[in-house]
Amino acid sequence: MKQKVFLSSVQKEFAQEREALHRHLLSDPVLQLFFEPILFEKLPALSEQPQKVYLKEVTHAEVFLILIGESYGFETSTGISPTELEYNLAQKDAVFSLAFIKNDTDTKRHPKETALLSKIQNNLSYKRFSTTEELIREVTKALVNLLQQKGLIQIEGFDSTIAKKASLLDIDEEKLNHFINIARYKRGFPFREGSAVPKVLSHLNLYLADRITNSALLAFGKNPQQFFPAAVVKCAHFHGDFIAKPIPDHRVIKGDIFMQVNEAVDFILAKIAVSVGMRLESNQAPLKYEIPRPVIAEAIVNAVAHRDYQSTGSVQVMLFSDRVTISNPGGLPMELTLEKLKHDHASYPKNPHLAEALYQAGYIERFGTGTGEIFRLCAAAGLREPTFNLEEGFSITIYRPTTGQVSGQVSGQVTGQVFTYLTSIERVVWVLEAEMKRDEIQEALELKHRDNFRENYLNPAIQEGWVEMTIPDKPTSSKQTYRLTRKGLKKKKELKVKNNYI
Repeated sequence: MKQKVFLSSVQKEFAQEREALHRHLLSDPVLQLFFEPILFEKLPALSEQPQKVYLKEVTHAEVFLILIGESYGFETSTGISPTELEYNLAQKDAVFSLAFIKNDTDTKRHPKETALLSKIQNNLSYKRFSTTEELIREVTKALVNLLQQKGLIQIEGFDSTIAKKASLLDIDEEKLNHFINIARYKRGFPFREGSAVPKVLSHLNLYLADRITNSALLAFGKNPQQFFPAAVVKCAHFHGDFIAKPIPDHRVIKGDIFMQVNEAVDFILAKIAVSVGMRLESNQAPLKYEIPRPVIAEAIVNAVAHRDYQSTGSVQVMLFSDRVTISNPGGLPMELTLEKLKHDHASYPKNPHLAEALYQAGYIERFGTGTGEIFRLCAAAGLREPTFNLEEGFSITIYRPTTGQVSGQVSGQVTGQVFTYLTSIERVVWVLEAEMKRDEIQEALELKHRDNFRENYLNPAIQEGWVEMTIPDKPTSSKQTYRLTRKGLKKKKELKVKNNYI
């Protein structure tokens, strides 16, 4: 039996779109096999009152599809339009619902239609469209996804598609061995360093029919961008609260997904303020970022893991004076709503095999908890609640502490917490106690990318004369540690006095 699709909208405003969708669902070679469109104006004349007729059809539908534009439409005696009545009933009866918002209608929208839109945006996944052709394309994608999820049709996704132009020679064995060591420590991964590449990739479902998949290249490829040029993370830092040129700092991060996550997180951490603890808090010199590192990391991991890799768009990480916005060319799974994202929820990964690799390496702790954890950590840090946006792809905005420049410092919303801007090498000086190994200093700064740490933190601190090796004649020794020089100790004392950390 075909599934009924009830189309809800203001009839006059969307007459053309309604007719086009009706015709498309009846003629599309695939959709016509599974769906039956229901339009009120095409129902046979009945003796019942119109309101009873269209509400009855909503209760019989398996899919509720609503279009939002300028007009609120006719209002019933209760002051509520038929479209909103239909929407309310669909939500009450838990009818699977999809929303499509017409562009260029925001400034002219009726106040009641604006209120309805706000209600929809908090409860449904939605897409925008400008033309009838775009609407048909988005509706088709949504309905095909629904059929896939119900197991009624099977379409091979990008994640598991064979990379026809690639071979095992394009896999970096050093990267794979590094992953194995981390995954064994984090998740008890069953393979050891040096294991046969096909066996390891097969275990991760990244090697099928003796060929590597697209996700194998993204995770462990020598040069993933050779095959997927748009699979990059673009980072930008703006001094104000809006996009303006020239951009003070801009980077395009290439490489595998792990490198992209690490470098993008480090890009943000290097530019936000840090808390150096309260006065007399301890004998140590703790360093905390104004936005907790796990918040930034979770948001970037989600963007990389769940983006649409068939899109020509890229993941974008933008730092402003008051916020960080992380966006990706993807969307929200139909089973989820923006409200559900604020809490732990079932997981619907766009790229499940890629997400599994990130999970095994410890980048994802538990599926379905990432965005909920972001909200919990922001609340604990006294930060404003993050916001989501589905206007173009999917984006999350994380807000920085309330700013008020006082002697170069930023006052946080948490009582007693003061943020200050330390340069990268000042941060090395701040956390370095006695003698520490490279990875210990890196861990204290919550930085993951080793090359970035050496290039932008450790080596400049040594060149500045603040830090020195304990075994200078054997710089690559496994026993190598680092300590502050007299100049470095003096600098640390200055930093403590400046930040009232005595």
